[in-house]
Amino acid sequence: MKCPSCGFEDSKVIDSRTSDGGSAIRRRRECPECSFRFTTFERMQTTNLMVEKKDGSAEAYDREKLERGILVACGKRPVSIEKIREKLSELEEKWAGEKIISSQTIGKDIVEMLRQLDDVAFIRFASVYKEFKDVETFKQEISNIFKHKS
Repeated sequence: MKCPSCGFEDSKVIDSRTSDGGSAIRRRRECPECSFRFTTFERMQTTNLMVEKKDGSAEAYDREKLERGILVACGKRPVSIEKIREKLSELEEKWAGEKIISSQTIGKDIVEMLRQLDDVAFIRFASVYKEFKDVETFKQEISNIFKHKS
């Protein structure tokens, strides 16, 4: 593993443990050249899963791309990255039997996940996923949140 600090081509593993509910391995590494310590995560490859986009095109599933979108929605919210990764791993297990999954299905599942985790993150993600056209649609979604809370 290449050192992110100095670029040295090797590193040694200091510690390994399971992460994300057993779906990943977290490794602490140290560069023998500069002694910089860093963490890597190893998880099962999910490239067999293809995502069908709204326009009918397909692309390989990209966990990091999806995780970035969720992290943006959860920005400055009390939602830990560990919890996000755990929930995302649960969704990947749900999708595991599929060869092709629609982006709409992924979006619906992520919206529901965020609804359970944090209302603000849910609204942020849903506003992009559901393509709110106007303020009324936005207000309706917020009122639905309050109905579910009662």
